[in-house]
Amino acid sequence: MAWRNLGSLCSFWNFRSIFQSRTTEIELGTHTIKSHGAALAKNHMHDWLILLLLAVIEVILFIIQPFHRFVGKDMMTDLKYPMKGNTVPVWAVPMYAVLLPIAVFVLFYARRKDVYDLHHSTLGLLFAVLITGVVTDAIKNAVGRPRPDFFWRCFPDGKDVYDQWGGVLCHGKDSDIKEGHKSFPSGHASWSFAGLGFLSLYLCGKIKAFDRKGHVAKLCIVFLPLLAASLVGISRVDDYWHHWQDVFAGGLLGLVVAAFCYRQFFPSPFNDEGWGPYAYFKALEEMRSNSHAASPVNALSVQVMGAQNVTERRRQNGDPFAALSADRYTSIRLDEIESGAK
Repeated sequence: MAWRNLGSLCSFWNFRSIFQSRTTEIELGTHTIKSHGAALAKNHMHDWLILLLLAVIEVILFIIQPFHRFVGKDMMTDLKYPMKGNTVPVWAVPMYAVLLPIAVFVLFYARRKDVYDLHHSTLGLLFAVLITGVVTDAIKNAVGRPRPDFFWRCFPDGKDVYDQWGGVLCHGKDSDIKEGHKSFPSGHASWSFAGLGFLSLYLCGKIKAFDRKGHVAKLCIVFLPLLAASLVGISRVDDYWHHWQDVFAGGLLGLVVAAFCYRQFFPSPFNDEGWGPYAYFKALEEMRSNSHAASPVNALSVQVMGAQNVTERRRQNGDPFAALSADRYTSIRLDEIESGAK
């Protein structure tokens, strides 16, 4: 009899382990766009409205005139660099700083079906880029630092003219002169490090770069977006659109904002749970708590089924008290469950 009870207990725990493993498999694909997307977007409706407001502010900052800082004749020595085109055009910046990271987010969603990861990574990226853009253009307009090629923007024919105080009297295109007072900080650098810096942090968590297993090759994946952003910043100095201080300040600004926005939604990449957003683990915890709340009923069903099987075998062996003992065992277990629920 003791061996039979032990066998029943082992079969019960085996059932529980199978049930828990199946639950874990199901949990990985239960949060999809179809099932949770609408509720998640509604829950973050105010965040999306703030993003829209930031976009409007960014457009306004781009339209208004910057501060026209005094530029004297003696200052022109460092502002006579050739006027060149952009190695990295302005339209290409959103392509690699916004659309490329979102494409990576979509690929991870296609693999794991985690709408929390897709939504929060996209939201965090857009916040990082737009906050960086607003701060960068606000500083640009307030500082009004002349670009290294300011002389040729101001005097396209090479004939410089100054007022009685020694200040420039520009006769170039208004658009060129306006852009000529937007050197600090670099917008290309800040946007690049905001978008690609966020992508670098995201990849760092997804591939578990700091899992203490010594796979240094993972760092090559993490550093690749940062290298691309650095090369974009260097191109701004090579094109004589920015001083090196402009690029350094812009890159630092974008990287700091990206780190703050990333940590709003994801744990640190050094954390063991850095591969997923906070919201995913919260939903997972709620799911497991609901599963544990239902587990006593499952345990009762398994034990009642086991008791019925033992009773059937005892009846076959001719035990006249088998049915009575089974009914008594079942009623006792029901009373225990009811008292526990109360």
